[in-house]
Amino acid sequence: MQKELVLILDYGGQYNQLIARRVRELSVYCEMHPYHMDYEEIKALNPRGIILTGGPASVHEKDAPGIDARVLNLGIPVLGICYGMQLLAHNLGGQVAAADKREYGAARLEVLTADPLFVGLGAAFQAWMSHGDLIKAIPPGFSVTARTDNSPVAAMADYGSRLYGVQFHPEVQHTTGGTKILENFLHQICGLKGDWNLGDFIQEEIQAIREQVGDKKVLCALSGGVDSSVAAVMVHQAIGDQLVCVFVNNGLMRQGEIEQVVATFKDHMHIHLVYVDAEQRFLNRLAGITDPEEKRRIIGDEFIRVFEQEAQRLGKIDFLVQGTVYPDIIESGTSTAQTIKTHHNVGGLPDDMDFTLIEPLRLLFKDEVRIIGEKLGIPEEIVWRQPFPGPGLGVRVLEEVTKEKLDILRAADAIVREEIEGAGLNKELWQAFAVLPPVRTVGVMGDSRTYAYPVIIRAVVSDDAMTAEWARLPYELLDTMSRRIVNEVQGINRVAYDITSKPPGTIEWE
Repeated sequence: MQKELVLILDYGGQYNQLIARRVRELSVYCEMHPYHMDYEEIKALNPRGIILTGGPASVHEKDAPGIDARVLNLGIPVLGICYGMQLLAHNLGGQVAAADKREYGAARLEVLTADPLFVGLGAAFQAWMSHGDLIKAIPPGFSVTARTDNSPVAAMADYGSRLYGVQFHPEVQHTTGGTKILENFLHQICGLKGDWNLGDFIQEEIQAIREQVGDKKVLCALSGGVDSSVAAVMVHQAIGDQLVCVFVNNGLMRQGEIEQVVATFKDHMHIHLVYVDAEQRFLNRLAGITDPEEKRRIIGDEFIRVFEQEAQRLGKIDFLVQGTVYPDIIESGTSTAQTIKTHHNVGGLPDDMDFTLIEPLRLLFKDEVRIIGEKLGIPEEIVWRQPFPGPGLGVRVLEEVTKEKLDILRAADAIVREEIEGAGLNKELWQAFAVLPPVRTVGVMGDSRTYAYPVIIRAVVSDDAMTAEWARLPYELLDTMSRRIVNEVQGINRVAYDITSKPPGTIEWE
């Protein structure tokens, strides 16, 4: 039986992937596709609802992203969010214009009518705005359903055609009751009961892997992080001993990780694991490289080259498993989103690699991956391991990477993680780690002048890594970490704490 499907058309906004996550949290299966998806393909999917996302463009720009008018005449409920709402107005006879005052951040939204979208939310609530244009005149057949001080049309609806638009972002946490708005759209307006869950996803993905692979061999790029670990175990459940996991020591791992990964997968999960010591090989290629994007590309390329060599030793292998997740895809750039940074397992792959990729998690968010990991019986220390970038410490040693800098950073980072875990904050924080900048500072130790590196502590709270707040760690904890680092790690004489949120910063420094 075909599952209920909601189609999300992506116009390139920074929060768009959150829409998919919220929809799935409401037990409704969704797919996100570029806004220019062919009309016949849309019809073939037979969606029960369509969501038009936000985006950075203005509807008045030359070559602005548009929509096939036939999509709006399918009789399917449509919800336009931010740019998606402006697109509805622009295409259906309304008027969109530049606002006198741009609206970014929280705003008080006043509900003007008994709209099914706002059932259960009261007469007013906080909404998160991010727009420079606004709707001056609504299209024929529409009603204004909500307003803010700066947006006379903050929401609108054509009840007969089941077309709805909101100028704000219900998908972000800052909108009070945003999930309820999406729930109302999915369940009340689209009439969906919600028949999708991660248990079904596991079984369907395992079956798809079996059908794709057949009797061929598969190589897994195992880092020991939650993403590659869950991908490896899922593929192992699908094809058993046809899978060989290759764990590469690239010299960019954190302290103790090599031993943990080998013990977990060889002894606990009983998966065929090949360990490759390639530390010097990676360091040689990274010598003299300072540009972070170049470092990422080099690390991604070298990973594939190592895998290709291992594959030759192991015999004919046709497939490569990677733990790519959806935020990796978004941040590496799509047809509708700018590249923020290239992830080694996305944009860093060489064009001439010899494998067909298997990426069973590429449409999932980190919290969904963790749930699947628990269902698959993966040990808690792996499932709840904090996210670690594919290029490892290569992008936490800023600018040129050397063995000396890596050893200094490894020791400092181990103290940060140890103290965070000791304080019981490991599951509360999205990430906590240390960064080594390419500068030295003057200090004094034992009545003597020092000239050594500073280290920067970074700790953030987040649900999905697409937005993040810097963590308000207790002063006592910061003091303990600082004292331990400068006393125990040779080569460091200063500790700083990063209090930048995302945006405007990213979680990683490179």
